Amino acid sequence: MIYKDRIYGKIKIEEPVILELIKSKSLQRLKGIDQGGYAPLYYNPRNLSLKEIDHRRFEHSLGVYYLLKRFGAGLEEQIAGLIHDVSHSIFSHCIDYVLKVGSQKKHNHQDNIFRKFVEKTEIPKILERYNFNKDYILDEKNFPLKERALPELCADRLDYSLRTAIIFKEIDRQNLDYFLNSLIVRENNWIFKNLESAKRYARLFLKMNTFYYSGLYSAVMFSTVGNTLRYSLKNNYISERDLYSTDKKVLNKIRKYLKKDKKLKLFFSRMNGKIRFKNDLRRYDSHIFCKSRIVDPLFITNGRIKRLSGADSKWKKLTEKELKPKEYFVKFEK
Repeated sequence: MIYKDRIYGKIKIEEPVILELIKSKSLQRLKGIDQGGYAPLYYNPRNLSLKEIDHRRFEHSLGVYYLLKRFGAGLEEQIAGLIHDVSHSIFSHCIDYVLKVGSQKKHNHQDNIFRKFVEKTEIPKILERYNFNKDYILDEKNFPLKERALPELCADRLDYSLRTAIIFKEIDRQNLDYFLNSLIVRENNWIFKNLESAKRYARLFLKMNTFYYSGLYSAVMFSTVGNTLRYSLKNNYISERDLYSTDKKVLNKIRKYLKKDKKLKLFFSRMNGKIRFKNDLRRYDSHIFCKSRIVDPLFITNGRIKRLSGADSKWKKLTEKELKPKEYFVKFEK
């Protein structure tokens, strides 16, 4: 199989277990889940076409698989990378503003339900068919290249940051190649070859966090989508099962009730950017927290591995600051 990735190009996939997982319902469902949540209306500072900026959990999942394969991770870790997002609900991290199993500050709903979710899918049988240990694959502690806690680098973090940066034209392909060619893997760590490349990537990631992942517009997106879904659940316009279908399916269900429910229409209008808002500490409708992300990458200098914060005291202070959740007080015009 030749898979054409929009940022890495053509990827040749031959492993039977990978091919079968890609074709599974669990992975295919991710084609209907927006990577950013409800991103086209909120993450578009350059007014790009919706077709250009639309990207889904499916392509990110294959991107994580590709990075792991390219940098020499074992097949088990490649599998773990490919399936790591199958427990995402509709509108991705917006679910952390709907159900209590998640957290606004941590955006961890998907992680909290991952094992139980996967065990109810066809994935365990696929793994068993190819003689892979399900419990080993589902334990992320076994795969430090795939996943590490912030502010460490991991394949997941590398792919979504570079992918978002390319799609929204924050970097070009020359920059992408620069970052990928500046990385090596040593003792299950992602390491930049020098201080300059570590700094450049860290600054890019900070920019992505500031303007895309945890900015005011992101907070409004998470909150308004969350309010719409929570209200729809309460009124039985959608079911909890629907939350694990696709964005489009749920939007179509909600639209059927807009004419007869004024409050739902108000929530839906806010969600779709029809009502202006501002951050107002004294007069606000919604108090919103937003997970904040920053990386503190490793790099090599004079044959030794160091961390960026160890070479740059300002970055150390910035890392401590940026790891704290962002807080917003949003006031809508109506």
